[in-house]
Amino acid sequence: MAATPARRWFGGRGESQRAEAQAAKDAAAAAFYELDTAQRDLRISIETITAVDDSPAARRAAADFAALGQRIDQVSHEYISAVDAHDLDHDGLDAAAAGRARAELTRARDELRRTKVDLDRFGQGLGPLLQQAETQLARLAPAVERARQALLAATNALDEVRGSGLRADDLAARLAALAPELTKLNQGAGRHGVQETIRRADDVLRRAEAVRGEAERLPERAAEIDRRLVSLRTRAQAITTRAAGVEPVLSELRRRYSAACWQDLQSVPGQAARDVAQAEAKLGEARTAREEQRWPDATALLSTVRALLNTTDEAVSAAGDRLRRLDEVSFNQDKEIERTRFAIRDAQRLAMAGRSTPDPRHARPLDDAVGRLERAIAGLEGRHPDWWHFLMETEAVRETAARVVREIRDDLGGGH
Repeated sequence: MAATPARRWFGGRGESQRAEAQAAKDAAAAAFYELDTAQRDLRISIETITAVDDSPAARRAAADFAALGQRIDQVSHEYISAVDAHDLDHDGLDAAAAGRARAELTRARDELRRTKVDLDRFGQGLGPLLQQAETQLARLAPAVERARQALLAATNALDEVRGSGLRADDLAARLAALAPELTKLNQGAGRHGVQETIRRADDVLRRAEAVRGEAERLPERAAEIDRRLVSLRTRAQAITTRAAGVEPVLSELRRRYSAACWQDLQSVPGQAARDVAQAEAKLGEARTAREEQRWPDATALLSTVRALLNTTDEAVSAAGDRLRRLDEVSFNQDKEIERTRFAIRDAQRLAMAGRSTPDPRHARPLDDAVGRLERAIAGLEGRHPDWWHFLMETEAVRETAARVVREIRDDLGGGH
């Protein structure tokens, strides 16, 4: 029977070297695992950042991570090469080979650990970028859901309005235009990017809510247009009736006052008739637009009618107001004169407050106002005074006094 070959070494220093080499291998394996785990975790962070952020800082972080990845590949390769180069379970492993294995594996472990330290430091620096990216991602799902719910609410509101007999074609067209946007939302951020998807969701939300709001207000808008049609028709009829009374007023003005007091009112009856006719024509157009449910057109036409009637109303009222004012001043001009002098004196007192002499900026227009009033009073002498000119002059004088008062108060306010 052949003798069993003896191991080349047993116990003693050789066995100790093998154990140390094995310990170095285990430590290197642990370092390799830790580095690989850290790289995997950090890759998720980088992918999170780049999915959301396209800023220079994010692109630089991705490039730095790629460079670290190359370094990790290098030190991992050196570790694997060291493991493959030494079979620590081989019976023929001598002390010298075990020592070399221990040294190479220790170097590989140290490089793996140093690389992990650098990787951890790099990961810590990603904190702000990662937090911002995670915040964006946290907004993604709620933003998309809000957009979907807004579209559903808009659709329901539009269906309800149409059920009441209102067409709302423009709102339906605006809602239909959102269908492609909903398709892109459903395709997800993986295809269109997180930021673009959030932006699209916010835009869809805003537009859908606008459609819903307008749809909900449409019945009241239609009712308001109906009310305005009736109201403006009634007002046009009332102005027509009042305009018929302008001619007798003009006859009275012509009989009692000089031509300068009423000449500018001669065209009022004719102009009022033309304006009312135009307003009635626009009302007809507005009614047609309402029947055809062209809401913006109906609203615009009613605004035109209102403006025409306002202008006509003022012109018709002007004749009666003119006669009343002329009667008042011709009966007692002293009241108008005293009222105007009081305005001048009040401004003069304010101009002199706390001063020995008034500021020329204030004194000059007030002095001119005094002279203008005196000339207006003198103009009343004669057989047929121009009472209307007198009223326009006193009104202008009071406005001058009021302007000076405002300027003085503005100056006092600026001084504080």
